[in-house]
Amino acid sequence: MNNIIQGIASFQGSVFPGQRQMYQQLVRDGQHPSALIIACADSRVSPEHITQAGPGDLFVCRNAGNIVPPASDVVGGVSSAIEYAVVALGVRDIVVCGHSDCGAMKGLMNRDLLKRMPSVAAWLRHAEAAERIVCEAYPEGMDAQARHHALALENVVVQLANLRTHPSVAAALAKGSLRLHGWFFEIETGALLAYDGASGRFRPIAGADMPVAQDSSASSRLQAA
Repeated sequence: MNNIIQGIASFQGSVFPGQRQMYQQLVRDGQHPSALIIACADSRVSPEHITQAGPGDLFVCRNAGNIVPPASDVVGGVSSAIEYAVVALGVRDIVVCGHSDCGAMKGLMNRDLLKRMPSVAAWLRHAEAAERIVCEAYPEGMDAQARHHALALENVVVQLANLRTHPSVAAALAKGSLRLHGWFFEIETGALLAYDGASGRFRPIAGADMPVAQDSSASSRLQAA
């Protein structure tokens, strides 16, 4: 806690004075974040740090396992953050960001770890589809590390599917005003992978090349009709 207190003192004494005008403008003009990022609460994974974003740039929602409960299941912090970001803030991009060495995914692989954490166990049921995919569609001979990595990747894809069930997201996709992204941060290397909805694979983000999980447009729907 002493380090946190020292950090606050440093911010107030050294950082804020030089950024006072920016913060005052943020209050005056309101927030206009470019994207909503739904990330894991893991202390090693900071969306603002990874993207080098500043105050007001991102609308961030973090929870154990970067979970997005289906719209009909849970009305809570994640669903309200999604709805507010899309309807009130008008974000044009939503990112679900998973990561390597994820403790939530380790819990899914070894349920004994969750015996004393019933709330966590109940929360992670929203990732059970990813577990089933890895158990039934991946080779049986995979070692534990490779299986954990595969589970964390599949969980991002499953949460993207859950995200589409939210009415605000479905409507924005139909209007062509929203794009969905699936990211995977490798803590040990700093690499960031993005899910390519067209190929069904994760690819490294290289320069301006940004794979998109889903980019629907109203015009394409009308043409198809």
